[in-house]
Amino acid sequence: MVWLYLLLALAAFAVALKSTSVALAVVCLLAALGFVVAAVLGLLAQRIGSQSRDENFILDPAELHRLREQAAANRAAGGDQPPAA
Repeated sequence: MVWLYLLLALAAFAVALKSTSVALAVVCLLAALGFVVAAVLGLLAQRIGSQSRDENFILDPAELHRLREQAAANRAAGGDQPPAA
């Protein structure tokens, strides 16, 4: 979709350059600017989306509480070493 926005921006810019009407040229230049902004925002959204963590790996409060209790019991038992995975 991002590449489509860039192609539309290029087409609008070409129409603006070939136009003999000032009003049409201004509208095409504004459209080209809008398409370029949309493409940049789309690229940023793709990059941010690809770097986000998977929600399946987030611990729920009950699981976090259980892990904390297990760690506290391990410390109370004198085991300073982390449990083996």
